[in-house]
Amino acid sequence: MSRTRTRPHDNLTLAVLLLGVGAYSLLQSLVVPVLPTLMEHLHTSQSTATWLMTGYLLSASVATPILGRIGDKAGKERMLLATLTALTAGSAMAGASHSIGPMIVARVIQGAGGAVVPLAFGIIRDEFPAAKVRGAVGVTAALSAVGVGLGLILAGPIVDHLDYHWLFWAPTILTALAAIATYLFVPESPVRTPGRISWGAALLLSVWLVALLLAAGEGTQWGWGSPRILGLFAVAVVFAACWVVVELRSNAPLIDMRMMRVPAVWTANLVALLFGTGMYTTMSFLPQLVQTSQRLAGYGFSASVSQSGVYMLPLTGGMFVLGVIAGPLATRFGSKRVLIAGSLVTVAPFAVLATAHDRSWEIYTASALLGVGLGLAFSAMSAIVVEAVPPSQTGVASGMNANVRTIGGAIGSAVTASILSSGVTVSHPFPHDSGYTSTFWFLTGSAVLATAAALAVPTIEHHRSDRGDVASPRTRTEQGSVPGTADGDVSHPALTP
Repeated sequence: MSRTRTRPHDNLTLAVLLLGVGAYSLLQSLVVPVLPTLMEHLHTSQSTATWLMTGYLLSASVATPILGRIGDKAGKERMLLATLTALTAGSAMAGASHSIGPMIVARVIQGAGGAVVPLAFGIIRDEFPAAKVRGAVGVTAALSAVGVGLGLILAGPIVDHLDYHWLFWAPTILTALAAIATYLFVPESPVRTPGRISWGAALLLSVWLVALLLAAGEGTQWGWGSPRILGLFAVAVVFAACWVVVELRSNAPLIDMRMMRVPAVWTANLVALLFGTGMYTTMSFLPQLVQTSQRLAGYGFSASVSQSGVYMLPLTGGMFVLGVIAGPLATRFGSKRVLIAGSLVTVAPFAVLATAHDRSWEIYTASALLGVGLGLAFSAMSAIVVEAVPPSQTGVASGMNANVRTIGGAIGSAVTASILSSGVTVSHPFPHDSGYTSTFWFLTGSAVLATAAALAVPTIEHHRSDRGDVASPRTRTEQGSVPGTADGDVSHPALTP
């Protein structure tokens, strides 16, 4: 096979990127609804089976920002190809696995696919005309969220009509096609950051991220006051502090702390943290609610895995439709206004679920509203980060934003698990209905805080070049407008503290 010698049309490049992003997003959630089935077929316990998610989460948290940064330096297209190849290998290994050990290893390899999303954003920033960047980023961000919802919907039918191996064989086919298409049709990266990779900083970043997420994920099972959990939190704090010091002193930092202090970046990351709490917690525990046996627990809908996916359809559809139109809306009204609108809409469904979740129409209504809010917010949030940094740092900035969402999801899931497990006993193995009420009020509060954080995001404006194209962004702060550059130079004014 030989690569195309002419630069492909933007739509072809976008289609290839969406194929890779969609396949990775499916893998994030396909195993969640069918963990009991996997436990049965793999002959393992629940505590061991949860490592199918934990191992994936920890691997993604480490790989996403580091591979994004390597892509900024070595070439985003090359790193995207390597990431898709690893994702294909991990998926094939999981599909061929018949025991829990190899499947956990395969899931860890799949976690490296987390870099697909920030690398895709970087390629869009490098390759697309400025006027098309917002729309393309919006569609890509929407698909990255929609894929998670689709995983919850498709898992049941796949297991019912095929077998659990196809939870991984189907993504294997998609990622292999995406890798081949990337090699053939995605052009070499024209924007790169000179210098070496700071592997010491990468190690420190990896240690504190793994310690933090492992503590959040295992806190309910191990006990929040246990020495292991407290020790992990202590390790996370110490290594995070060391990481910041090393990055500040480095001439070639892995994560530029000046970039992280840019108002548009840190406020968007705060919104991402709070939205990650809401989205991932909802996608984990709403199916659990509707699958709960009405006869045994006194609430729930006694839904099967496949039926519970139907309740997620409005959420998934809303995220996709609003994510697609978020780009044009942001072009007309600005990304900040779209983000605020999405944040405000998201408050309503959590409040609805907190006050009433015992009828199907209430779940469907809340699911649809949540899809609308998340579709708008995730697309606008990603666009804000991409627009706020120079092209040479798009991959790492987007990777850290995705990581912050993951951390938010881990924190939200940990808090929710603690709330729901408080009333569980041997004689009553189901959470009390009041636990779900408290959970949804907690998520309502997170959505309110996300709205406040969205209001704090500075407005990123675009001026027009002499050719009439939309040129580089400028961030309007209280001190005035500061014009940015578009060449990724280290003197990019938006990075001025």
